Amino acid sequence: MDTLNNYHQIIYDILHDYFQIPYAYGNLQRRLIISEDQKNYLLLTLGWQNKKRVHGCLVHIEIINDKIWIHRDGTEDGIANDLIAAGIPKDKIVLGFHPPDVRPYTEFAVQ
Repeated sequence: MDTLNNYHQIIYDILHDYFQIPYAYGNLQRRLIISEDQKNYLLLTLGWQNKKRVHGCLVHIEIINDKIWIHRDGTEDGIANDLIAAGIPKDKIVLGFHPPDVRPYTEFAVQ
């Protein structure tokens, strides 16, 4: 299996696990959205809580060239840790939610 297909499967498996976790309160649901080219992965939360509409992005991952860019990470422990545990090296993960001038000080890829 080539690296890119491996990335697709790993990202899908991780996000699918998050997708299946039920919310403990509120009338909330998750949606897992994958672009046709399998380069963008969104995990959304939507529904109603305390009579207020909830609609937000929990996770947004994008594959750019040979790197996995994490644009949004609203998970408790960090989606990057899940990717590393699944075998993806840190130099293939970009924490895109950090400004470019901060990225060199992380243990991850800069771009």
